[in-house]
Amino acid sequence: MTDQHDIIRKPIVTEKSTMASETGAIVFEVSINSTKSQVKEAVENLFNVKVKSVNTLISKGKTKRFKGTLGRRKDKKKAYVVLADGNTIDVTTGL
Repeated sequence: MTDQHDIIRKPIVTEKSTMASETGAIVFEVSINSTKSQVKEAVENLFNVKVKSVNTLISKGKTKRFKGTLGRRKDKKKAYVVLADGNTIDVTTGL
């Protein structure tokens, strides 16, 4: 994966991510195979900011019923990107 748009899929705007943004963290949905260093490089190149740290987590997909049969939603990977002091990202503008 060399393209930054393949690594960073979309920003996540929820109540929890809004509370995290008060401390300088931005939440992104990222590719399931991406590493912390790839996410850091992609955010720095796409938004021209300095990244302080990256924390990732994988949310396991729920088991749900689809038309009477059991199915499973996909796993998702989120990255909490903490920006250095003085840097900001406006997630409402889009990638």
